[in-house]
Amino acid sequence: MLTLHHARIIIAEALKAGAAKGLKPLTVAVLDAGGALIALERSDGSSRMRPDIAIGKANGAIALGMGSRAIFKRSEEQPAFIQAMNALAGGVLVPVPGGVLVRGEGGAIIGAVGITGDTSDNDEAAAIAGIEAAGLTADGG
Repeated sequence: MLTLHHARIIIAEALKAGAAKGLKPLTVAVLDAGGALIALERSDGSSRMRPDIAIGKANGAIALGMGSRAIFKRSEEQPAFIQAMNALAGGVLVPVPGGVLVRGEGGAIIGAVGITGDTSDNDEAAAIAGIEAAGLTADGG
């Protein structure tokens, strides 16, 4: 189970990794396996829509059972499919890297982290750093 304790570690370490790399202000969202928000933090200077974007990246990963990098690749190969999934999800899927599944024992999905603020690749790297710092397994797709 992904706990608030895990979420706090993930957020702190993801923000620390972003700061160490000199990334733009990040927003980090941590969702449980059902897609409910556990915790969210915005760095000073993050724009207004960043929480929605971070949640959308994590939500897409949870909803489709794959990291948002895999969703991005699928959107390039089958744009109509991802557009349809986004419509079914009420427009809350953000199909670009930065939404990373959190896997627990046996590879079970226990949640997802969504990060936004810098390039998608940097967002994803910060998410992976946070998840691994919490002793969990990251799956960006």
